[in-house]
Amino acid sequence: GVTDVQVLQAALLHDTVEDTETTLEEIEELFGTEVRGIVAEVTDDKSLPKMERKRLQVVNAPKKSKQAKLVKLADKLYNLRDLERATPEGWTAERVTEYFRWAAQVVEGLRGTNQTLEYELDKLFLARGILPET
Repeated sequence: GVTDVQVLQAALLHDTVEDTETTLEEIEELFGTEVRGIVAEVTDDKSLPKMERKRLQVVNAPKKSKQAKLVKLADKLYNLRDLERATPEGWTAERVTEYFRWAAQVVEGLRGTNQTLEYELDKLFLARGILPET
């Protein structure tokens, strides 16, 4: 498991800047520079179109710090398990499949970070016939 306190704090805060009025400065003031840095690494630029943000997640995944990669892996695992449990209103089966395919691309760039998280993600991908790139 992940035991780094800063990573765990950043994991809990990772969507805060995107989804609320909270700023990175406020996160730094309350949680410190390291947590702010991790949160900044995993925060999408909401001024960009959605498809560009998704493309950048794939492109930038390999460039993230180990701490940011842990947050991204855990977030993808949570989101995919949530999709397995309940499809959001308005989502078609095709949209769910496309989300899984996109998430698999992001995860490819995060590999080598945490064997346990990657194993759990691979089980979800394989259940949908999505094979890791080799």
